[in-house]
Amino acid sequence: MQLEFQFESFSAFLAMGNYGFYVWLSYGVSFVAMAWLIWQSQREQKQIFQQIKKELSREKQLNQRSEYTK
Repeated sequence: MQLEFQFESFSAFLAMGNYGFYVWLSYGVSFVAMAWLIWQSQREQKQIFQQIKKELSREKQLNQRSEYTK
């Protein structure tokens, strides 16, 4: 099985038979959307972990205060 290049040149590959703009635009939009999704997910995860850390700290302080009042 031999693989053959389907286009005459690299510029023909990029042009994709005059559909290159739409093909590469769709790749670009997809890449940007995936990158944004990854960035947004990591940001939300970081915020959630910070919120949990704050809640645990508050809970610990409340437990310490309740021990002192006993």
